Amino acid sequence: MKGKVLFILLLSASCLYGQERSNMRTADSLKRFNALNQLDEVIVTGQFEAQSARNSVYSIRTIGSEQIRLRGATSLMQILNTEPGVRFSNDLALGTSDISLMGISGKGVKILLDGVPMLDRGEIRESLGQIDVHTIDRIEIVEGPMSVSYGTDALGGVINIITKKSPASEVFSLSAKVQEESAGDEYSGFGNKGSHNQHVSAAYNRNRWSFTGTFSQNDFGGWKGQAADRELEWNPKKQLLGGGSVGYRHDGLNIWYRLNATDETISLLGRANPNNNLATDKDYISRRFFHQAQLDWKLGSALSFNGAASYTDYSRRTKTTSLNVLNGDRRLSLEPDAQAKSLFDHTFFRGTMQYRLSDKVSLQPGAEVNLNGSSGDRIQGSPEINDYALFVSSELKLWKGINIRPGIRMLRNSVYDAPPVIPSLNTHIMLGKKLDMRLSYARGFRAPSLRELYFEFFDASHSITGNADLKAEYSHSYNGSLTWHNESKENAAVGVTLSSFYNVFSNLIEIGINADKPDASSYINIGRSKTTGGSVQGNARWRSLRGMLGFSYIGRYNRISEDEEFGGPLPQFTWSPEVNSNIIYTLPNAGTSISLSYKFNGRLPAYYISEQDGERTLVGGRTSSYNLADLSIHKEIRKMTTLSFGVKNLLNVTRVSNTAIDSGSAHNSTGPSPVSYGRSFFLGLTFQWSKDLSDNK
Repeated sequence: MKGKVLFILLLSASCLYGQERSNMRTADSLKRFNALNQLDEVIVTGQFEAQSARNSVYSIRTIGSEQIRLRGATSLMQILNTEPGVRFSNDLALGTSDISLMGISGKGVKILLDGVPMLDRGEIRESLGQIDVHTIDRIEIVEGPMSVSYGTDALGGVINIITKKSPASEVFSLSAKVQEESAGDEYSGFGNKGSHNQHVSAAYNRNRWSFTGTFSQNDFGGWKGQAADRELEWNPKKQLLGGGSVGYRHDGLNIWYRLNATDETISLLGRANPNNNLATDKDYISRRFFHQAQLDWKLGSALSFNGAASYTDYSRRTKTTSLNVLNGDRRLSLEPDAQAKSLFDHTFFRGTMQYRLSDKVSLQPGAEVNLNGSSGDRIQGSPEINDYALFVSSELKLWKGINIRPGIRMLRNSVYDAPPVIPSLNTHIMLGKKLDMRLSYARGFRAPSLRELYFEFFDASHSITGNADLKAEYSHSYNGSLTWHNESKENAAVGVTLSSFYNVFSNLIEIGINADKPDASSYINIGRSKTTGGSVQGNARWRSLRGMLGFSYIGRYNRISEDEEFGGPLPQFTWSPEVNSNIIYTLPNAGTSISLSYKFNGRLPAYYISEQDGERTLVGGRTSSYNLADLSIHKEIRKMTTLSFGVKNLLNVTRVSNTAIDSGSAHNSTGPSPVSYGRSFFLGLTFQWSKDLSDNK
C-alpha cells in the first residue's frame, strides 16, 4: 500500500518513544557534527591496514556517512552525480544507467562492495543501481588504475562502497524510514506516480556475535515527459532489496558472512495499435544473489591475514506481453526473441598477508581467483572465462617523510593471452607539516567480458553481436597531486588539493562495424585512446559550516585528429570543464542540518566523419552543458525521529541537446540526451531506536 502501514507505525512509534526522557538527540547531533569536521578520514581501499587518508600513497576522496544521509538519496547515482569527474548516461530503452570517471567510461571503473567486485553483465555498470543506499556507511573513490590490487576493470579507478557494520559495543537497534517523492510534477500518494521508498533494519551485537537484517522497497512509477499514448519517457521500476549478516569477533579475529538479494522489474509500456487495440509491453526482470564472506585475522603487531570470498548468481529476463487496452486481456507474446533469459555467475576469492619486517619495510603478497560463467537465449553456448593471479606489493619508508609502494601482478586467463606482469609504483612525499605530494605510475588492463565475447541482441533500438576474437585492453597511467592543509583547529580547517592525470589506452573495446558482419554492430578493438586533465578541490570548515568547491578540466582524445584528410587543424583532445560544490550547515543544539549540492557539467565537444555516396565530410557535434543542484533539510522532531524534506534537481533539467554520435553506443544516434525526470520534491521520516545490552549481563 505504498508504505501506508509502515508510515502509520513510524508515526506511532515516534510519538510513543518521543515522551521518554533522553539526551539522545543532542548526543547524536554532536556526533554527526564532529563527523563533518573530520577532513582527514580513515580509509581502507588499497591499504595494508586502515589508516589516515593523509598517510596513504593513493589520493582517495571519501563521501562520508553524514553527507550520504543529508542527500536524501534513494539510489547510488543520486549520491555520485555531483561528485567531481563523475557523469552518468541513461539508456531509457533498457532502463539502465552507466557511469564515467575522469573521462573513462564505466567499463574501466571497478565497483567494489567492501572490497569485493560486483558482477555486471557487460560494460554497463548496472550494479550501481542495485545497491541499497540505506546500508552504505561511506564511499571511497580512487582515481587511476589499481589493477595490481584489484585486477581487471580497474583502468580508470575504483569506487569502493563500504557498508555499515555492527558497532563494537553490545547493542540492539532498530531503524525504519519512509520517503515519498514526486517525479517532476507527477505524484500520487497511493497510486503509481512518483517514487515511494520504505526501509527497515535491525542489528544485534552481544557476546562477540553480531546479526543484522535489512529490507528496502523502492517503487518508481515512471515519468510521462513528452511521451505519447501509454508510453513513458522514464520507465517504471520496482525494487526489492534485502540482506542479512552474521559475524563473530574475538581478540584479533573478525569473520562475517552476508547475503544481499535484489529483485528488480523495469517495465516498458508500448503504444496501442489503433487497428487492433493491442499494445506490446516489456518487463526487464533482474534477480541478484550476492554471497560474501570476509576474514580479518591479526596475529600480532607485525602479521595479519585477510581473506574475502563471494559468489554471485545473477539473471536478467525479458518478458514480452500483448495487452488489449479495451478489455485488459494480457497474453505472452509469441514473436521471435520476445521471451529471453540470460544467466551469469561469478565466484571470487582473494587472500592477502600483511607482514611488517621493520618500521621501514612492509610486505603484502596475495592471490586472487575469478571464475565467470554465463548462459542464456542471447549468449552463444555456455562460455566461461577464468582468471588466476598472484600479486605482491611493499611499502618502503626508507627516508623520513617518503613512502614508496612498488607492486606487480602476474596473471593467467583461460580465454586470452593475459599480460604476464602488471606493474605499479606509488610515492607519497611529505614536503612539510602542511604539504604532501603524490606521484604514481601504473599499468592497467581490462579483460573482455563474456557479454562482449559471446552476446547477441537485436531489437528496435539495438543490433549487437559478440566478438570472440577480442583482445584485452591495456593502459599506462600517470597521476600526480599536491595537497595543502592547515593544522585542524577546534573551529576551523582548510585543505586544498591540486591534481593531474594522463592515461594512454590501447586495444580499447567499443561498438563498431565488424567487416565480417556488416549488417550489425559488434565489439571491436579500435586501437589507441587517451584522457588527460587536472582538478583543484578545496575543503573548508568554520564553526558549524562546512563547504567544498572544486574545478575539473578533462580532455578526451579526438581520434579524428589522426585522420590524414581532416586531422591537421583539429585538436588532439576535446576539453570539458566541471564545477562542483557542497555546503552543509549544522545546528547541533537544534538538531537541524541543511545541505546544498551543486554540479556544472560543461559542454562535451566531439568530431566524427560522415560518409555518403563515397564522400567523406567532417562533422562537429556536442553534448550541451547543464547544471544539477539538490537542497535538503533534516530536522530531529523527536528524540529518535528525524524529518527530512527537500528538492532534487532544483534547476529542473530533464534533457540536454546532443549532436554528437557516440561511437561506443549500440545505437549510434543524435538527439536529446536524458538527464533526469525534472524537479522533484521529497518528504521522509526516519525512526531510530537502540538499547545498550552491556548492563543486562
